Amino acid sequence: MNAHVNDTEPPPGIASPCINVCRMDPRTGWCEGCRRTIEEIAHWSGMDAAARRAVWAALATRAC
Repeated sequence: MNAHVNDTEPPPGIASPCINVCRMDPRTGWCEGCRRTIEEIAHWSGMDAAARRAVWAALATRAC
């Protein structure tokens, strides 16, 4: 899954979208700060670069 030798390091160049406003909106199920779902947040550190890019692409379609 993760192609990196050191699994504790994130894929280079794909930063977390977190902006330290961590409140889940019960209406949408998205974080009010970064617009990720709880599942996306929970799995972020274990995602490979392709999965992280897919999350970023999804964020662009989610209205605040």
